Amino acid sequence: MPAEILIVDADPAQRQLLAAAASRLGHDAVLLADGRSALERLAAPDGGRFDLMILDLVLPELDGLGVLERLPRTGRSLPVIVQAKESRIDQATGAIRAGATDFLLKPAAPERIDISIQNALRLRALESELARAHRSAAGTLDFGDIVAASPAMDRVIQLGQRAARTALPILIEGESGVGKARIARAIHGAGDRKSRPFVAVSCGTLAQPLADSVLFGRETGRSTRHPGKLQQAQGGTLFLDEIGDLPADAQARLLTALQDGEIEPVDARRPVRVDFRLIAATERDLIALVKQGRFREDLYYRLNVFPIRVPPLRDRRDDIPELVAQFVARFSAEEGKRGLRGAEPEALSLLTEQAWPGNIRQLENAIFRAVALTDGPMLTPDEFPQIAGHAGTTPKTAVAVEAPTVFRFERQNPAAAPPSLMAPHDDNKVLAIDAGGDVRPLVEIEAEVIRLALDRYRGRMATVARKLGIGRSTLYRKLKELGIAEAGEKTAVGKIAAE
Repeated sequence: MPAEILIVDADPAQRQLLAAAASRLGHDAVLLADGRSALERLAAPDGGRFDLMILDLVLPELDGLGVLERLPRTGRSLPVIVQAKESRIDQATGAIRAGATDFLLKPAAPERIDISIQNALRLRALESELARAHRSAAGTLDFGDIVAASPAMDRVIQLGQRAARTALPILIEGESGVGKARIARAIHGAGDRKSRPFVAVSCGTLAQPLADSVLFGRETGRSTRHPGKLQQAQGGTLFLDEIGDLPADAQARLLTALQDGEIEPVDARRPVRVDFRLIAATERDLIALVKQGRFREDLYYRLNVFPIRVPPLRDRRDDIPELVAQFVARFSAEEGKRGLRGAEPEALSLLTEQAWPGNIRQLENAIFRAVALTDGPMLTPDEFPQIAGHAGTTPKTAVAVEAPTVFRFERQNPAAAPPSLMAPHDDNKVLAIDAGGDVRPLVEIEAEVIRLALDRYRGRMATVARKLGIGRSTLYRKLKELGIAEAGEKTAVGKIAAE
């Protein structure tokens, strides 16, 4: 995801140099000439959008050290790269002590500027992800922690913010893995109960006797009581995940708790008052369960006062790049891959075009595997072989040959000569059976498919890779392994040797 960089320098030429570096790395920059303007910009309502500040120490009115000292008053926290001439190296040291992330010795080489920016942004991403994980564990997530770059998720955030201001029960619907639990935590964290407990229960693990005890508690003696989850959530939020799996008797008890504000623990002599906010989630069609007699109709309408449907990842593809950045930051820290900066554009394109039937959870697992396997500074399509091979999904980049081409496997006439790997017998066909009636080796079929694509798209490597659903680096490697580029044919294939 492009970052927003605030550049503060009195020298117009230096501002443009740094802006060019930001643009070269795919980021946006806002240029200012003095420290006071920088603090005003950061303190503005939209000041939280900045991911990094590059700050010269010599500025009119308020110098760089003064900006660093006053930065906490703006309520913003972001990495700061300071700039200093060699004669002011002592000031640069003081700036590091004051909280700067790095310093550049002016004039800095473009390569040094690039490295400093990349390191600072990677630190920013890591700190943000660690803080988000801490808030999640503490039950204090808010809607700023939810990725919502797509219009579909923006609607979810708006509904969630409205829900947080009410005491109504909330029903969050959506496929498995879309982040329903995170939405529930954000609603709790944005409401007036955020200082109270957030108690989560997976209803799919509760059989009837266990459900009564776990949810409503049990009294084992005159002075001995095992509080249930509803009592543990006293004053806070109870999150019931997969509520469609809640046993029938527990559904009746839950309805009573919602209506009357009290429960009867197992073996208790008297009811117990409870005060909790209920958020339920389901990936199942509760109306269908009601019709089947497997879910109470009165409980359904009690829950469905404020429904929120979370869209699947395939309907919010704009969120994928930011999700990838978050997962890379977290897993690179966990796996000790300190040099890993992110994902290449080709890899992001590949990930964005997937259907992701497992939604965010599946994407998270894919990024974890890729981070664990890579040794490079950036994730490439080669780190996602299960996706490049179209395993389990049907991405937009799947092998596609435009009409009128008919792409099919046919049984070859035994009397015909076996096809040459370097000279296809027909531009529109790939043979799966050889002259002897046996299935041809996969490597031969792969070579013929690649050659067909090269001929059809006139050797345009980016187009060929995209149509085959692989990265360009993978395509070049296969050309070398299969000996296609070295053949020097008088077709589009022959052009590859000259690249």
